[in-house]
Amino acid sequence: MKEKEEVDKITNNRRDFIKTTAIAAAAFMIVPRHVLGRGFVAPSDRLSIASIGVGGKGKSDVAMFAKSGKADISFLCDVDTRRAAESVKAFPKAKFYKDWREMLDKEHKNFDAVSVSTPDHNHAIQALAAMQLGKHVYVQKPMAHDIYEARILTQAAKKYKVVTQMGNQGSSNDGTRIMKEWYEAGLIGDVHTIHAWTDRPVWPQGIPWSANKAEIPKELDWDLWLGTAPKKDYVNKLVPFNWRGWWDYGTGALGDMGCHLLEAPFSVLNLKYAKDVQCSVGSVYVDEFKRGYFPESCPPSSHVTLTFPKTEKTIGDITVHWMDGGIQPERPSELGPNEIFGDGGNGTLFTGTKGKMMCDTYGLNPRLLPLTKNENINVAQKYARVKDGSDGHYKQWIEASIEGYGKKELSSPFDIAGPLTEALLMANLAIRGYDIKKEELGEDVYPGGSAKLLWDNTNMRITNFDDVNQFIKREYRQGWKALTL
Repeated sequence: MKEKEEVDKITNNRRDFIKTTAIAAAAFMIVPRHVLGRGFVAPSDRLSIASIGVGGKGKSDVAMFAKSGKADISFLCDVDTRRAAESVKAFPKAKFYKDWREMLDKEHKNFDAVSVSTPDHNHAIQALAAMQLGKHVYVQKPMAHDIYEARILTQAAKKYKVVTQMGNQGSSNDGTRIMKEWYEAGLIGDVHTIHAWTDRPVWPQGIPWSANKAEIPKELDWDLWLGTAPKKDYVNKLVPFNWRGWWDYGTGALGDMGCHLLEAPFSVLNLKYAKDVQCSVGSVYVDEFKRGYFPESCPPSSHVTLTFPKTEKTIGDITVHWMDGGIQPERPSELGPNEIFGDGGNGTLFTGTKGKMMCDTYGLNPRLLPLTKNENINVAQKYARVKDGSDGHYKQWIEASIEGYGKKELSSPFDIAGPLTEALLMANLAIRGYDIKKEELGEDVYPGGSAKLLWDNTNMRITNFDDVNQFIKREYRQGWKALTL
């Protein structure tokens, strides 16, 4: 009997110990944040990020995520260890991969979100793979290489209920919000025309593809870099920057700067999808009266005109002019002869029925024209500002991702960034159509050059020049699965 009492006592003590330990552990896990001390960030209030593409712009993206104080850089991925070296050094605890597919497959349970800062042609396939795993995504601009990809990503954000942000950080600056307030206060009347211009490209365009095969650097996985693009031999001076000027990989000056320069008009006027587009394109002549034909390369310059249907912010349709390659619109008569137009090389001009306003790249330095009007502006603030502006763009996404889908407003989620990106890619559709040669019609006949392309937005196709529809949804290289929801 005594022996049984001893056993019962030991058992009860063990139960009491387990119960007490469990309660203590639970109390430790749910201790209020204020008890942990000022400045302490609880683990549940941090975002674990896996970054694809961590050199160049990817390097600065990763650094800005870390600077927020609310993110852990858990995984780094890059096909080129030369480009990744500085990020790897900066984040020694982050595990490194070369193949993003392997990283997502092996580590998807160990992070919350993915950033994508790779060449344009791989943005969509990488972002969608992450979204289908339920990961929040931050994707560099433009969010996609072709119109179909942009539409799929826009739909995917809603389907998978993940927090999204495109890397046009200027959308978080005060400038766009100030111009919205001015416009809604009626300072320039009804806007009917937009001009946006850039000095880009600052890389070679309008040139033939190199015939000189080069040795692949040992640090670069060339096949992974190509990704969805057609198989080609490696050539010098393509990686890491000049790919922007080749249609297989980049989206030209529009892809590079359009998201920065046209974001303000989209936001101020609530633009969505264009209904038609036309263009003129700069040509390169290789001999007397002999025009060079380089369909693989973006042109040296272009002027694209898009028409957008009226919105709740306008009385009628809006005409948007895009100019690149150093081409600029006529200077407004309200601007003094020595006053800077835009920021000198880039800018955005709004023309309304009662006046004009303009800004620099990223929506910076908004001002009314003539400049004397800026001395006495009295418009109340209506829209909340993003703390730290463009730098705060990263933290805004991180905080929204921590809070969860649909709980926090963002500057460039895919439901906003998608239509903006499609507009740029539709402009590129006209540029590529301009360069379609019809030799059966005669020597140097380019029928797309004089056409206004009519857009069927529901079916995503041009209705009056079928040759360009091949560029709406490109065919991925064998071994790379097409995007599907």
